[in-house]
Amino acid sequence: MFTIRRDEAGALFRLIEPFARERVNLTSIQLRPIKGKPWEYLFFIDCEGHRSEAAVHRALEGAGRVAHSTRVLGSFPRAEDDRPRSPGGGR
Repeated sequence: MFTIRRDEAGALFRLIEPFARERVNLTSIQLRPIKGKPWEYLFFIDCEGHRSEAAVHRALEGAGRVAHSTRVLGSFPRAEDDRPRSPGGGR
């Protein structure tokens, strides 16, 4: 979750640019108004990967340097695909 200054042109671009630079796929960007602060928003960003992965860590650090405030609400390891494979390599 990030907040950015509303009076800075290009602030959203600078917030998400570290993810592109680190090749971390964003799966969702949502914004919610901040109660009592007209025209200010919380940005909720979902990405693929765990915060312990080097690229994700660098992307979060880069975005955090741009953001007014930052908070990681959760980070979950990728699920393992443990379904049995058929002898031909398919499922």
